Amino acid sequence: MAAAAGNSLINDVDLRSHENNLAHRTREIDRERLIVRRGQPFSITLQCSKSLPPKHHLELVLHLGKRDKVLIKVQKERGAGDKWWFNQQGVQDEMLLTLHSSADAIIGQYRLAVLMMSPDGRILEKADKIKFHLLFNPWCKDDVVYLPDESLLQEYVMNEDGVIYRGTWDHIKSNPWNYGQFEDYVMDICFEVLDNSKDALKNSKMDVEHRYDPVYVSRVITAMVNSNGDRGVLTGCWDDSYSGGVPPYRWTGSVPILQQWSKAGARAVKYGQCWVFAAVACTVLRCLGIPTRLITNFSSAHDVDGNLSIDVLLNERLEPLALDGRKKDSSWNFHCWVESWMKRDDLPKGYDGWQVLDPTPQELSDGEFCCGPCPVTAIKEGNLGVKYDAPFLFAEVNADIIHWIVQRDGQRKKVSVDQSGVGRNISTKSVYGDYRDDVTLHYKYPEGSKEEREVYEKAGRKVTEPTNGSAEPGQLKLSIKHAKPGIWDTITVVKNEGSRDAHAKLTMLVMAVTYNSLHRGECQRQTISVTVPAHKAYKEVLRLHYDDYARCVSEHHPMRVKAFLEAPGENEPIMTVANIPLSMPELLVQAPGKAFVRDQVTAYISFTNPLPVALKGGMFTVEGAGLLTATEIHVNGDIFPGLMVSVEFVFSPMRTGVRKLLVDFDCDRLKDVKGAATVVVGKRYHVLE
Repeated sequence: MAAAAGNSLINDVDLRSHENNLAHRTREIDRERLIVRRGQPFSITLQCSKSLPPKHHLELVLHLGKRDKVLIKVQKERGAGDKWWFNQQGVQDEMLLTLHSSADAIIGQYRLAVLMMSPDGRILEKADKIKFHLLFNPWCKDDVVYLPDESLLQEYVMNEDGVIYRGTWDHIKSNPWNYGQFEDYVMDICFEVLDNSKDALKNSKMDVEHRYDPVYVSRVITAMVNSNGDRGVLTGCWDDSYSGGVPPYRWTGSVPILQQWSKAGARAVKYGQCWVFAAVACTVLRCLGIPTRLITNFSSAHDVDGNLSIDVLLNERLEPLALDGRKKDSSWNFHCWVESWMKRDDLPKGYDGWQVLDPTPQELSDGEFCCGPCPVTAIKEGNLGVKYDAPFLFAEVNADIIHWIVQRDGQRKKVSVDQSGVGRNISTKSVYGDYRDDVTLHYKYPEGSKEEREVYEKAGRKVTEPTNGSAEPGQLKLSIKHAKPGIWDTITVVKNEGSRDAHAKLTMLVMAVTYNSLHRGECQRQTISVTVPAHKAYKEVLRLHYDDYARCVSEHHPMRVKAFLEAPGENEPIMTVANIPLSMPELLVQAPGKAFVRDQVTAYISFTNPLPVALKGGMFTVEGAGLLTATEIHVNGDIFPGLMVSVEFVFSPMRTGVRKLLVDFDCDRLKDVKGAATVVVGKRYHVLE
């Protein structure tokens, strides 16, 4: 029962948000609301009409979850490490309360009730409209997400600007991304994501009680970033039919996706692919205080049947075979997931540190479309019994790729085995700037090493000698060379290491594929007879012009070149495959001059059409954390071949600091063209006369 307003003792409560948020490194999220991190004290002030009467005392009670189902009594003195406690200091009409949360406290929005108690235990007065948010604390050594390196914390928790690596293992391109975890109301949406999970909707109290645990929270997030089977954030689409939504390659940041999902009442946003799923998960995890980084695995295997080999079935024309509606193994040019840093108290010793989480819906894990957290160490050591989803993740970086030709009578003929082609140049953004760190050796021992063979055997994979390109009598070898991304001359080399001339039939095939290996049409095919002299090499050049590939390539699809060689007297035909990404023109983004908070800045974008045809329906999308929300700028008219188009736009930065302005360009014939500029935003200091 609250006391009558006329004689109430507690007049006002000051949450001291400015001081607390600064100390808890949450000022970027909000300066007005109180947002603190667990395991670290914070103080609030009660303004009182007079000092506390003798023998009266204060009690503090915390409420959490829907309809305040979870109730926590705050102890008056320091108790065991897993309890909340507080102390108080009174000075005349002001009382300073310092609250200490445990390092494993539940994250979420709390409501605090301050109760004025009489000597006989009655509630005389209550102040209960006090609200604050509690997050994970990677700065606190007792928190299981503790990361003891400040430069890593600045990157993996505080940095809102990222770089996502895409392309092919030998032609890696970097795309800027706006994580925007501290943009307005993003934190609220992150908690909304947790509140809409299946577990939360089924049993809200039990779900809230588990939110002390980053293993539980991160697993819920990987399930909720995709919309398969729940009220998740993003719907995936890999078949180029993006009607009714935004194509995945057009997004430049997570914030518009999260905002759209929230505004639509937890209805899925269309559309995502792996790097978009991973980027949104990275935003949510960083926002909640779990150190997280985005990882790209090049030549990534999707092993459907768990046999640690990717079986690619082709017909006699070297075209991929459908499997009657069944899912089939595939090798992706790249695949993105995230790693989050945490202790694994649920596992035996040795599995703390980076954990793989993959929000792209691929295979079910305990009945849900989620994946991880799985220790990177378990993948490297081949310990596939470790939860969660170690066998699937191990295959993504270690499977063999076997190409089979299925003959008309149904017989299969093995034409190539590649034991080292999967899991290459595993990449993440460096802590020290916008360049690439290679983390392949975190996931696997060096190719061909003794340790690598031991890990394979432990994981149950047979270690055999590679047969790729080794044919018995003629000793023919086959390779494809290409200079750089773009459409130009592709050279197939047939090398004869035998002592007599070899006669063979060489087929070269160029097709458009999506980054995850879906066939998008044949561009060119050539079959010729070749004679390769003993100990010599034969080179065949395949020229591909814009007209050849324009009809079968859309958006950012790479070209896949296959070379297939059959020679009389050879035991087996041989085949080799290369993926060639398209080269993208450059977007020049500039924001000259000095930038200040709330002052207008003029920025310029320019770009030249590199194609021999006019571009129609051009559109730039611009966004940047702390700079401006996602904005579309349409280009009037066609952009003719060789013509440069320039646009200028004005924005007013909202927050100080080093910021990234990100731009995407799309039109009818060119997709996924990206550019960025750095903007340093300062604060204007007005000098008093």
